[in-house]
Amino acid sequence: MAGEGEAGQLQFKIINQINMKPTTLSNRLYSLDALRGFDMFWIMGADELFHDLAKVTDNSIIQFMAVQLDHTAWNGFTFYDLIFPLFLFMAGVATPYSVGLEKNKLLFRVIKRGLILILLGVIYNNGLALHPIEKIRFASVLGRIGSAYMFANIIYLYAGKKAQAVWCVSLLLLYWAFLTFFAAPGFAAGDLTMEGNFASYIDRMVLPGSLYLGIHDPEGLFSTIPAISTGLLGIMTGSYLKNNLSGQVKKTVTMLVAGIVLLVLAQIWNLVFPINKNLWTSSFVLQTAGCSILLLTFFYYIIDVLGFQKWAFFFKVIGMNSILIYMSGVFIDWGYTSNAILGWIKQLSAEPYKIVAGILCIMLVKWVFLYFMYRKKVFLKV
Repeated sequence: MAGEGEAGQLQFKIINQINMKPTTLSNRLYSLDALRGFDMFWIMGADELFHDLAKVTDNSIIQFMAVQLDHTAWNGFTFYDLIFPLFLFMAGVATPYSVGLEKNKLLFRVIKRGLILILLGVIYNNGLALHPIEKIRFASVLGRIGSAYMFANIIYLYAGKKAQAVWCVSLLLLYWAFLTFFAAPGFAAGDLTMEGNFASYIDRMVLPGSLYLGIHDPEGLFSTIPAISTGLLGIMTGSYLKNNLSGQVKKTVTMLVAGIVLLVLAQIWNLVFPINKNLWTSSFVLQTAGCSILLLTFFYYIIDVLGFQKWAFFFKVIGMNSILIYMSGVFIDWGYTSNAILGWIKQLSAEPYKIVAGILCIMLVKWVFLYFMYRKKVFLKV
């Protein structure tokens, strides 16, 4: 997610491929753009598609997918719990591929991006209307990405490879220690309920405005600590891919093994520190990082090693404008736009599949919009 200009300003960059620096183009991983698009695909309508299909069919696979496309209430893990940390992980992977600048200029860029993402998150939650401060939700998905990305990149700029690994492990252990040996007043140490856990208590004490669940916010301030490790694991993976001189097949095997090892460690830690997206527990970091590495390995091997790229173009179009499609829902009524253009398809559809046709039309309109932006080389960057 690149950006130039005055700090705090949002930018629409018209990127002209003719004038693009060679390093910018050659350093891009096609598989990373495709995986980012695959990630965003599920929250631009595919999740709702499977939920609607589950309402009109008894197919066991569709029913299973519908369950997997809901977040777990508290402890546990579903595929949908991976969407958010996968995006943060990929932001880390992209870091070593960024165009090189002086360290001070890179630091300024990193801080600027982080602050802009935090601002965009507040806008996404609350729109542009004025609200009393107690009604504003400051914590957000983009805010978590922005803050964790910013701190992970600062560590990357000023710490070597071994120090990055030490930071990553230390943050996970520190967070585990806080949640294991402390709790909200009136609760036993190590209480991990929504009311009693230490992270939610700190957020209730220090976060202004409202929390998403009243007493807890899944994108709260304190649980950003382990999220920094998610970003660092992405950065270390990107550094390995970009800088390691091993062959592509060896890199694929190494990442495959690393992903499996992280998943095993996650299950072991889960025995005493449950996998929990709401708290972004340390075991959750290992679980999602393992899944993220395995997904990246698959995309990397198929697309960048074997060279099969055409099938992934659909996802790349989405991935190249991920922030745009995420923020678009705040300003564009996609349902209205879809009905205006493709409403006749829904009208011709038989019951009970009208709702399925409706969401397919919305997804199609969104993708065509992104394709138009892609063809015009217009991308929303921060």
